[in-house]
Amino acid sequence: MNHTILLIEDNEQNRYLATFLLEQHGHKVVSAKDGPNGIMLAQTLNPDLILLDIQLPLMDGYAVARMLRNIDSLRNTPIIAVTSYAMVGDREKSLASGCNEYIEKPINPNTFVTEIERFLISKPKTGYP
Repeated sequence: MNHTILLIEDNEQNRYLATFLLEQHGHKVVSAKDGPNGIMLAQTLNPDLILLDIQLPLMDGYAVARMLRNIDSLRNTPIIAVTSYAMVGDREKSLASGCNEYIEKPINPNTFVTEIERFLISKPKTGYP
């Protein structure tokens, strides 16, 4: 199972852990440290799935998700919010902005990949463009 996943995350430790876990399961992970670069990479890469932090520099993840949903080629790409925002209403706000799922940080290394892969089951295998 080899899918391309775009990880939009500004925290180096969080990027490292998510990348390590996903690559151990055969996925290719490409990272962006902020929203504008994430949007640019998403358009170029056309990933199978996007993991999106909500608290990002330059523009928050809600705005990033809304912009990604307005790009025709990414309209059906699963977007999963992976965030430390865990207050009442944060999950709903993430879903309303265009995310398909919401995972709270800190992630559980034992279940993280399984949570992500359920959005990849019906997607065909891809590589870099």
